[in-house]
Amino acid sequence: MQNPTFEIKAMRASYGAKEVLKGIDINILSNSVTAIIGPSGCGKSTFIRSLNRINDLIPNFHASGDILYRGEDIYSGDVDVVDLRRRIGMVFQKPNPFPKSIYDNIAYVLRVHGFDMREMIDEIVEKSLRKAALWDEVKDNLKQNALTLSGGQQQRLCIARTLAIEPEVLLFDEPCSALDPISTAKVEELIHQLKQNYTIVIVTHNMQQAARVSDHSAFFLMGELIEFGKTQDIFTKPVDARTEAYITGRFG
Repeated sequence: MQNPTFEIKAMRASYGAKEVLKGIDINILSNSVTAIIGPSGCGKSTFIRSLNRINDLIPNFHASGDILYRGEDIYSGDVDVVDLRRRIGMVFQKPNPFPKSIYDNIAYVLRVHGFDMREMIDEIVEKSLRKAALWDEVKDNLKQNALTLSGGQQQRLCIARTLAIEPEVLLFDEPCSALDPISTAKVEELIHQLKQNYTIVIVTHNMQQAARVSDHSAFFLMGELIEFGKTQDIFTKPVDARTEAYITGRFG
């Protein structure tokens, strides 16, 4: 059986007095894709952004319970949050390339993390773009401004930028919601390839996407985890009537 990358127990999260996650218990397995599904406002993004403590940047955010990453409590006082976010990379809903060249989008991140040898940076830039299935499309135009790329290419560049600093986990917060179907298919194909080497968690509103890309699915509703299991089981024989109602489109 796969080992869990995350072991989450009795997790609660709130913004000020408003509690948005209410006692979440879930294990996220290594080298698999876990989809977080549920209607808007159910706590999906708060959950995924708690896994690398990006929520800490929001005023009045508070989390309690246990979030263990490879057995380590990520909210422990001696955790290096910068290193945690390097190990647990995140790709956001809207592509957010820097207003720099394609090359410098990746090289800048590497320099921030202490890489300064040009030959090493060149090698990592190419390697990262290859991993993100973008190299063949941009290799002759690395000096081109990243903002001139298509939306799908920009998103894959952001994935390459995340991969460059060698994370162990990839968090995707609705990575295809701003993309056309062709670009979405490329990102989904990429996710299939990446799970061989990374643990992946993806928030998606798209039930077909969850069914296509994930091994396990977690259905959230009003801050609670209603059901979690293998995606095939969740979509074909859900245990909870609320799960069935959501995935068949009767609400949400």
